[in-house]
Amino acid sequence: MRKRPVLQLVVAVVIGSAILIPLALIVPWFPAKASTQASHIHTLYDVLLIATVPIFVLVVSIVLYSVWSFRMRPGEEKKDGPPIHGNTRLEVVWTALPAVLIIGLCTYAYTVLRSNEANKAGALTVNVTERQFAFEFSYPDVGNKVSPVLYLPKGRPVVFKLRSLDVVHSFFVPEFSEKLDAVPGITTTLRVTPTRLGNYPAECTELCGAGHSLMRASVYVVQPAVFQHWLATLKAGAPPPIGQPGPNDAQPGVPGSSSGAGATTPSSSSSSGATTSSSTSAASGAASAGKAVFLGASGCSGCHTLAAAGATGTVGPNLDVRLRTDCASAASKKIRGATLSQCIHTAIVHPYAFIPSGFTKGVMPSTFSQTLSGAQIQSLVSYLGSVAK
Repeated sequence: MRKRPVLQLVVAVVIGSAILIPLALIVPWFPAKASTQASHIHTLYDVLLIATVPIFVLVVSIVLYSVWSFRMRPGEEKKDGPPIHGNTRLEVVWTALPAVLIIGLCTYAYTVLRSNEANKAGALTVNVTERQFAFEFSYPDVGNKVSPVLYLPKGRPVVFKLRSLDVVHSFFVPEFSEKLDAVPGITTTLRVTPTRLGNYPAECTELCGAGHSLMRASVYVVQPAVFQHWLATLKAGAPPPIGQPGPNDAQPGVPGSSSGAGATTPSSSSSSGATTSSSTSAASGAASAGKAVFLGASGCSGCHTLAAAGATGTVGPNLDVRLRTDCASAASKKIRGATLSQCIHTAIVHPYAFIPSGFTKGVMPSTFSQTLSGAQIQSLVSYLGSVAK
């Protein structure tokens, strides 16, 4: 009779585990696997489920059995329970077995971590530079060509070198099941081998400011031939999509760090030539500054389409199609101003003074007057006005 409760518990654990383990394994805990590392992580998670579900069932079964078998009966309200002395052998067993299980699982998890971080021959290096609130990707193996979107060849190991120009960010592609922080002044390294063709989001998962939720980029995993063709179409020496790094941000691997953007121009013997050069430089500088704000601090590129900036966002109006048209409407001119610059400025600092058709309040942040400086707003207005179709 003394062994009967134990037998009942064993049967309950076996039946419960047989039911819950398959259910736990078929639940889609993760996005689709798109990297070798993701396969390793998913397998580790399955092993953890198989090891822990029986423990969960055992603990719940013992609790339920104890609640039922040792419940208080009528008339026993003032009685104490029977004096029970500890069972040393049982205590040793239930201490040793979990310890062995934990050590085994930790060892397996460590081997998965080491496997995911192992160097692979022929790896592609990609520099990931992050700034509020945008990503920038460069390929040092081909002259440090830069792009606001990330293209990767299927089946080739990739080494990401992560750097931040302002605050702590992170780089996370859910389908890769790999994530690492980008810390100012430090280069961190993440390794991934893409295995599935597709378009995936890259996200910052560290709260980095007011535009954190908009800090995203597109990741394309393509065939190696397609990747090489795309790489060849990138222009060498193109300006960094998120703007030139400041003097304190310059570091190896960050596009624009070694450029001569701050160099002075020698004096010219022709005053008209100097004036033309200065005007051209000022216009170019203003355009670069506005584009940097559009792609970076404002997070505009995450929500709007603008061909000149390589932005393909679909949350807000398509600026290539709607900007001049909406600003030219009588209703808009009455509220946002008669000129294009006035319209753009009002749309940035008071986005809900006039809401374009097809959109609703609450989509666009209304805090740009606090999160952007006056110079940044003005450069953004000038840039959008110059590239609007």
